[in-house]
Amino acid sequence: MPTLLYEAVPHPVCSSSGPAQQQQQQQSRKSPSPDCYFFTMAGCHTGPRRVLVTGGSGLVGRAIQHVIQEEERKDGEEWIFLSSKDANLMNKEETQAVFQKHKPTHVIHLAALVGGLFKNMRGNLDFWRHNLCINDNVLQAAHEVDAVKVVSCLSTCIFPDKTTYPIDETMIHNGPPHDSNFGYSYAKRMIDVHNRGYFEQTGRSYTSVIPTNVFGPHDNFNIEDGHVLPGLIHKAYIAQKEGKPLVVWGSGSPRRQFIYSLDLARLILWVLRNYNEVEPIILSVGEEEEVSIKEAAEKVVRALDFKGELVHDTSKSDGQFKKTASNAKLMRYLPNFAFTPFDKALKDTCDWFVANYDNARK
Repeated sequence: MPTLLYEAVPHPVCSSSGPAQQQQQQQSRKSPSPDCYFFTMAGCHTGPRRVLVTGGSGLVGRAIQHVIQEEERKDGEEWIFLSSKDANLMNKEETQAVFQKHKPTHVIHLAALVGGLFKNMRGNLDFWRHNLCINDNVLQAAHEVDAVKVVSCLSTCIFPDKTTYPIDETMIHNGPPHDSNFGYSYAKRMIDVHNRGYFEQTGRSYTSVIPTNVFGPHDNFNIEDGHVLPGLIHKAYIAQKEGKPLVVWGSGSPRRQFIYSLDLARLILWVLRNYNEVEPIILSVGEEEEVSIKEAAEKVVRALDFKGELVHDTSKSDGQFKKTASNAKLMRYLPNFAFTPFDKALKDTCDWFVANYDNARK
């Protein structure tokens, strides 16, 4: 049974080779041979697992805690969920110290400076510097304590703005991301560069997952700085209380794929335990599940039984129109994975927010 060592609280912002050799390196990243030295270092770990989770009490961290406790308990796993009280991960020495203290064999790296469209537009430099610093500190500290595997969380905003759809894992570095959040996007892209470097130079099995828009209990429901769905939920709740219209920022035409945090948690646990590629993997519902922001707002209205008017403030930016992602690679691995239906997941999230309104992040 996994051990939860302490409860988490929210983390603060804090030589050349020829073509043949390059092809061989690319293939080794995708499917390490169990007979080679790299595979031994890259995750062939048969003893007890001590799993350290950075950002352990945010949206995804809390979902992982829930899944471990309620659904997927494994003997021989000990879980540590870091909080801001344990270390400022922007500080190299504090990061090294907390990793030396716990000496994890495995790491799930969730900690990041995050925010919605308008927060990103106001602070691209901050998002770039803070996240690049956190990621470098965490990955190097993991390497220094001989952690055999790190799973870092990226985002579909890392993909090029000008691209063909659906996007897939091979397209990350094909062009610049959308201007609205280039700082966060480039910082997250660099995790893939980190992972490739650690594998090729040290043999570490450090990989990454790319979820689409995540939502669920314990989200950040801040209207100004949060992501679109929790922001809509909070605005609808207030509008209902005050008898005012629900104002949706933008035209409502951009389209998004939403993944429930508990589904993402289950998939991240699968990646930690079973996925042996260094190349990233998209964790998402299918392309057919993509909805417009207008449709999402209407679903929030139904989930909260909102009776007022829904209007769009088209003076606000829409951001990137679409980021349609292919989950074909995931489905090759897990063809029978059952995602929680969007309407049910949204209803559960709305119910959680209403029940926990006084203590929810907002």
